[in-house]
Amino acid sequence: MTSGHETHGAAVGPRPLRTRALTRETGQARMLLATGKWRPAPADSEAAAAVLERLAAPLPVRRAATARMSATDRDRRLQRLLRTALHHLDAGAVSPPAAALLAAVARAFLPWHDAPNPPGAAAAPRYGPSARTADGPAVPLTEAGESLLPELIALFSVLASPSRPGTVPLTPPVEPWQVRYAGRFRRYGRPAPGVWTAETVGCPACGGRTGPWTVTCDWRLISLGCPCGVVTREHGLAFSEVWLLLPDL
Repeated sequence: MTSGHETHGAAVGPRPLRTRALTRETGQARMLLATGKWRPAPADSEAAAAVLERLAAPLPVRRAATARMSATDRDRRLQRLLRTALHHLDAGAVSPPAAALLAAVARAFLPWHDAPNPPGAAAAPRYGPSARTADGPAVPLTEAGESLLPELIALFSVLASPSRPGTVPLTPPVEPWQVRYAGRFRRYGRPAPGVWTAETVGCPACGGRTGPWTVTCDWRLISLGCPCGVVTREHGLAFSEVWLLLPDL
């Protein structure tokens, strides 16, 4: 898969999108599907269909649309794609390979987390650099994001396709990963539309909140290892609340 930074690197300088995980996971998913080693379960296909709907969504037709309106519509489509991927990732119903793929999609489209429509409360999660600068809105990397859509549409079309009658789902193993992270993890809640709560996660033994944590994940469970030696899986963090803060693995 051609990544956004590979396609547009010469034009914009620094790599605009974090697509290392996306390149890895899409290649792996295509191989597993082509060889029959992954036959998606219904939950995987349902999530893929929801993401596919966002990937292939047409832009709205507006009368006398201004350039600003068109730019906002393009970014809103990418933002809805990100939020749909995060919803299904954090719901915890998909298989590990599907979760790894959804997480990689979310990582790549992270610049649209709060642009053009930021979450509606100060406590809402924030990941990565802000989409705005002191001089006003920054220019979104829209073309880089849109360049990823065609091949993602092809992949998610396969994932969303109904299985042949009598086909038994088959889930391939996914390699667990481990990484060190120095910083805080925040657990978010949304008790009502536009209302967010946030709590910093601490070690249940020593109360430490900044690590450096040893993060271990098998795409079913995430554990956090504290420098004091205690490992906890009872932190309550969603996948996105951990994954989106880590380096581009």
